[in-house]
Amino acid sequence: MKLPKTTLPPGEAPTPLGGKILASTPVIMTVVATLLAGLANSEMTRAQYDRSMAAQLQSKVGDQWSFFQAKKLRGATLRANLESLYATSDAGPLQSADLKRFTDVPEAALTALTRGELPAQPEPVRPPEKILHALTLSEEGGPEVELVKALRELRPTEVDAAIQVWQEASRAQDASLAPINSAIDKTERALQLAAGEKRDGARQTLRDFTAARFRLDAARYDSEARFNRAIASLSELKVRLSNLSAERHHKRSQRFFFGMLAAQLAVILATLGMAVKRRNLMWSFAAGIGLLAVSFGVYVYLWL
Repeated sequence: MKLPKTTLPPGEAPTPLGGKILASTPVIMTVVATLLAGLANSEMTRAQYDRSMAAQLQSKVGDQWSFFQAKKLRGATLRANLESLYATSDAGPLQSADLKRFTDVPEAALTALTRGELPAQPEPVRPPEKILHALTLSEEGGPEVELVKALRELRPTEVDAAIQVWQEASRAQDASLAPINSAIDKTERALQLAAGEKRDGARQTLRDFTAARFRLDAARYDSEARFNRAIASLSELKVRLSNLSAERHHKRSQRFFFGMLAAQLAVILATLGMAVKRRNLMWSFAAGIGLLAVSFGVYVYLWL
């Protein structure tokens, strides 16, 4: 069965291709403007999220630097106490034989006390050179242009991996020192009890033990401060990366917004062209309002 041919009303000519394109332009440009507005809003949301993350990370960086300063100060105080102890008493090097007279001390704790050194720990894996380069520029106040260039070569996951290495090294050291610290506390209590009982040589051994513990604790605080400093420096890179990402998304949002304005202007012009062609008063009025709105937006953006 053949379909009947479409016929136009009497006196109406068929619409040419250009007219069809002109008629569809406002619809297409409206869709494009809507998409661009959505993209602009999405980029602005991501910029705000990155700024918020940077603020949270900066707070954590401040905590790490506070820990670093407190531990460095604590270590310096312990070394000052050690010097004062040597100057005001006859404290000397701790002898393992003297210590074993009053209590049993695990070999690891005894070695740490007599040597004044922490147990050997594996050195954390060295970060990639590009991270070290960015750290050098950040800590030494290098040119901002070079620092931004170095940061753009980094990925947040790479910095996270470097931070995790130092965090794991810090936890490993704490785990290795936990039984040693417990044994040292137990030894100190035993020596204090022996000194209270006025056992022969107990007071002198207690003074030597106190000096040895000051020296070991100072070394521990210095080591922990080193971990805090490394974590703080790497975390500062994350703050800079987050701020850099926020700036990028902010610029993208602006450009999408300008594109949306251009698409809206295209809608107005196309609608105005159709109104002029068809002499439609309402379309002309709507297009004029739209053009006025765009002009007002440009005025506010540039001059207010």
